[in-house]
Amino acid sequence: GIFENVTRRHGEEKYIDRTAREMVLYLERLQRDNGLFFHSPSAKFYWGRGNGWMAVGMAEVLRMLPADSKYDGYREKIMQGYKKMMEGLHRYQSLDGMWGQLIDKQTSWKETSGTAMFTYAMITGVKNGWLDKEKYGAAARKSWLTLLEYLNLDYEIRNVCEGTGAKDDYQWYLDRKRLTGDMHGQAAMLWCAYALTTKGS
Repeated sequence: GIFENVTRRHGEEKYIDRTAREMVLYLERLQRDNGLFFHSPSAKFYWGRGNGWMAVGMAEVLRMLPADSKYDGYREKIMQGYKKMMEGLHRYQSLDGMWGQLIDKQTSWKETSGTAMFTYAMITGVKNGWLDKEKYGAAARKSWLTLLEYLNLDYEIRNVCEGTGAKDDYQWYLDRKRLTGDMHGQAAMLWCAYALTTKGS
């Protein structure tokens, strides 16, 4: 896959155990009723790329967990959190397929790195049979096609939010710089392209 599995490379099972356990803790303590995550306990905003890391992270952990009964409890909880998040994201997707810098604010500017991360998570879910193909396949297709319109002639993606620390200030998120060609966006686009051209898992 696109993310190296430390367990496969080093044969140390403790890493996958720790990863699964930490993911479950994040879900139990941080996931909100709408399936999304605040940027931090003191910054109660649904920042796009911050949520993007959780979307991609859950998809990857589900993809990598070994087929072993001792992971069933982890898998079940992570799958529940993943599906809850995908449902929330589907609800907030704009008509053109994008997601905003602040996911739940339709008037916030369209942000590409988070959108590409959510698209990757949905493509992965559809290809592995975790998500409804008709519903989420259509959502991912729509976002991917619109993301392509954000590429310039050098294939650099625009509207990528700069690196952002958490702050309890709504305007702070809206005023973040919109970069072109930043690797947060470039990499996420490549993840989508990879997922679209490979089979599940």
